[in-house]
Order: sequence, then C-alpha cells, then structure tokens
Amino acid sequence: MTSAQRYPIGTPGEKWTDEHKSAWLANQTVKRTYEDEVLVKLEPLKKDFDVEQYGELNYANKTFSLFAIRTRNWDENKPTVLVTGGVHGYETSGVHGAIRFVQTKAQQYSDQFNIVVAACVSPWGFETINRWNPDAIDPNRSFYDDSPAEESAALIRYLKSLNVDLLAHFDLHETTDTDNSEFRPALAAREGTVNDNWNIPDGFYLVGDTQNPQPEFQTAMIESVAKVTHIAPADDDGKLIGVPLEQFGVINYATKALGLCAGLSDAKYKTTTEVYPDSPKANDENCICAQVAAITGGLDYIIGLG
Repeated sequence: MTSAQRYPIGTPGEKWTDEHKSAWLANQTVKRTYEDEVLVKLEPLKKDFDVEQYGELNYANKTFSLFAIRTRNWDENKPTVLVTGGVHGYETSGVHGAIRFVQTKAQQYSDQFNIVVAACVSPWGFETINRWNPDAIDPNRSFYDDSPAEESAALIRYLKSLNVDLLAHFDLHETTDTDNSEFRPALAAREGTVNDNWNIPDGFYLVGDTQNPQPEFQTAMIESVAKVTHIAPADDDGKLIGVPLEQFGVINYATKALGLCAGLSDAKYKTTTEVYPDSPKANDENCICAQVAAITGGLDYIIGLG
C-alpha cells in the first residue's frame, strides 16, 4: 500500500461539513448523457422485453427516470435472477455489460429463469463519471432499510414490489486507476481519515459473500471470463485490493454488513464482478464481454446443478 496525496477539499482529520460537500458537488461536471448512452439502448429492447420505470431521481439540475428490464412470460414457478449495473456510475462496462447481456443472451435463459436487469442504478454518477451521488453518498454502501441514497432505496422498493425471492444476483462493477487517484482519497477526506492506496489488480476478479461464498459458483464464472480476458493475479501479499485471496481471482466481502448491492437480498448465489478497464491488455469491448461472460458462466453453473 502507498500513501495518497491530500485531497483538495476539507481539513485532514476532520469529517466534511455540508459546506465541503457543496464544494465537492460544484466541481462535478457532466461528461456524457444517460439519454444518449443508456436510454436509447433500452428502446429496441421493448420489442422482446418488458421495460418498466421503477423510480425517479429528482436532483437540483436534472430528473432521472430509472428503468428495469424483465423477461416476458414471468412465471412464479421459475427462479428469479437479478443483474445490476452502474451502481457506481463511473464503472462503465457494468452498465453496458448489463445491457449487452439483455441484447444477446437473456432470452436464451428465459425458459429457466425470470430475469430482471437494472442496467444503470446511478445515472447521475454515470453522467458525471462518479462513485457517489450528488449528496456525496456511495450507493454501494447504502443497500439497507431507510437508505440515505435514493438510488439504492428505489431499487430496494422495486424488488420488494416484485414479491420474489432471488436465486442469483450479479452486480457488475469495475476497479479503475481512479479508485486510487480520486475516489479513495475523496472518501478519506470526507470521513476525516488517512487513506492508504492499494495496488490496483491488473485483470478481472470477483467479490463473493463472506457469509455465503459459494466457491464453485465463483469458479465457474472465473473460468468463463478467462476465455474472454485475463484474470487478476494476487499481489505480493496474496491479496486483491487489500483482501486475502479466497481462490484464484476471488475475494470475499461481508456484503450485507457493508451495505453492498450484492447483499441486498438473501440470494443463494451472488457475486460482484470487477473489471479493470485501464489494463493495457483490455479495451471497452473486451470489458463488456467479460461482464456478459461472468453472468452466463454463473447461470450455466446453476443450470448444470439440475
């Protein structure tokens, strides 16, 4: 681990005030649009899937409608699978990977599963290429009752309205170089703590659930993704992002205790994917394909169990 430079907002050792959060928000700018890069891709899907609005985010400068995609012929006797992307809006392949899965693979699994996809949970974060929402809250630490992040709360409400028990949940993420250059330093500044950067893994890896790791499920996804892109090796300490390796390409987090999206349900099979788009061995298309391969590898494993 290496020490990071001091973040330009706030006083070292002191938590941010509302004034600091406002200063942070004032520095955020729109770099791409939700309409042009996400919503336009949902329109053609309406021919074969049910695309429904499940919430709305009302921020000072813009209102965002939130959409979910569901397979048709919904059957309460089939197990239900959830795919989420864009919980951290800056993690681009999570959004496009979720959409690509619907475009290319979801229908072939619809005989075995009900499938619901929330491709861009945090559209403001997507537009500003940000980890947080405008209130400087991380949605991926906010999946619990009475969530302070409306992005998280909206998805929780929607899933409750479906009245289904999830069998599997694939939450699609990235680990980027900006985790060290921007987002971890910003978090430390907000919390008034000292930040030590970790080594960014060069390659794909998975984060399972400490309480329910399902190692064979994780292995199946790693093997599927390895056909598309390289898997991240452990660092010299046998860790990925500061966490001991559970198996090749897999670490575990306490998903519920940390308020992670992957911990929002009691699904038997759950994982958080982590793609490394800044690798010289990767490109945008490669990263999207890796996300799809993770989902299909996991679903094929579940089907194989009979």
